[in-house]
Amino acid sequence: MKILVAIKRVVDYNVNIHVRSDNSGVELNNVKMSMNPFDEIAVEEAIRLREAGKAEEVIVVSVGTSACREQIRTALALGADRGILVETDAELQPLAIAKLLVAIVKQEAPMLVITGKQAIDGDNSQTGQMLAALAGMSQATFASELLLGDDTATVTREVDGGLETITVKLPAVVTTDLRLNEPRYASLPNIMKAKKKPIDTCSPEDLGVDVTPGLKILKVTEPPERQAGIILETVEELVDKLQNEAKVI
Repeated sequence: MKILVAIKRVVDYNVNIHVRSDNSGVELNNVKMSMNPFDEIAVEEAIRLREAGKAEEVIVVSVGTSACREQIRTALALGADRGILVETDAELQPLAIAKLLVAIVKQEAPMLVITGKQAIDGDNSQTGQMLAALAGMSQATFASELLLGDDTATVTREVDGGLETITVKLPAVVTTDLRLNEPRYASLPNIMKAKKKPIDTCSPEDLGVDVTPGLKILKVTEPPERQAGIILETVEELVDKLQNEAKVI
């Protein structure tokens, strides 16, 4: 069985985000970038499945600029077998990424696709679901536990009311939640080995996919600064503030 893992290059979660002075987007110059944390969990789960004998090959794919090779190498150092970079400088939205991943799925024919439930930059939580729909594959989102059978996947998923366990037929798309596993650290020998592992490169044009954005971002602004709190002496003051000054959300 092949497992395909989709990963994304994002601003590191420890970085304080700032908006560009022209309000065109988030400032990325001289900013530390890393693999999306939910995608790290996806890579770890795929490697564990291969180590358990459930899969023969783990392939990682990323869509974006040539800088995404850094995150692909990280995944290879963690234990993935090979990488694929769909290289483009275009502004990519979830639907375009899903279409590109569908093209890769058709080429590689994996029985399981694992990706993070969302990226921490856009927080859209759309790509996995769109991929499953466009590719005609089963889907199980927000997975906190994954068990593979011969031709099925049993997934415990986190929902508003608690936990839900479902069984889907393979091939399937699974998106990962935080509690699925704890990603490992790459060892120095594996980092050295990763430099020799292959990364295939293609473009959206090679895959026959139009990535023209369907939405246009007009303006990006930072949230307003939070006002300082005040201390009230009496209940009457509190009631007055709630009646006359508190904003209804």
